[in-house]
Amino acid sequence: MDWILDFYNYRVVAQYLPEFARGLGSTAWISLLALAMSLVIGTIAAIMRMSPNPLLWRIAAGYVQAIRSTPLLIQIYLIYFTLPALPLLDRRLDELEGGIIALGLNAGAYMSEIIRAGIESISRGQVEGAMSVGMTYPQRMRYVVLPQAFARVAPPLLGQTAVLIKDSALVSFIGVFELFGAGLVILNERLMPNEAFLTVAACYLAIYTVMLSVTGYAQRRLGGAAA
Repeated sequence: MDWILDFYNYRVVAQYLPEFARGLGSTAWISLLALAMSLVIGTIAAIMRMSPNPLLWRIAAGYVQAIRSTPLLIQIYLIYFTLPALPLLDRRLDELEGGIIALGLNAGAYMSEIIRAGIESISRGQVEGAMSVGMTYPQRMRYVVLPQAFARVAPPLLGQTAVLIKDSALVSFIGVFELFGAGLVILNERLMPNEAFLTVAACYLAIYTVMLSVTGYAQRRLGGAAA
């Protein structure tokens, strides 16, 4: 067993389990808030992309293109370091707020394309049926179109959620403590990169495995196609 300890000292890792547990909880919280934000932004952007108004369409298309053509880490730095003090907060964003907003904006661009595909998959007959009973456009979207659209694209949405969780490691570059940050604690205090990053990788692999299982279950239940 000595050779295992030379390569990966699990006894040292066991001493840092509270740090990893705290990092895992932080990653889950950051990912949950960013996911909620991305779904709202993605839904709005998807509706704007389908709007007959050219101004709305161009704004949404520009947002999606800008996000998809630039690295997430650059987006995190831009939002955290370059945003001025916000009038409503009367201060600059802190590290956690900046990280969550950057993740939400980034994932929202990808979510918007998935949601737009779901909206376009709804048959015209259902929309016309909703119009015939006097539903307004917001009512049609809320009660007829969006529920079915989300059900049809649930697997790819869950797949994008898994990507969001992995991308959350990048917020550590602006000082947010999360799962990757827990690995940095071992690296800084013990200079043990194997113990630090193999443990982090194993945690992310476990999270991703759970997400794949949820995605597969959703695909079987909803008949969607996984991303």
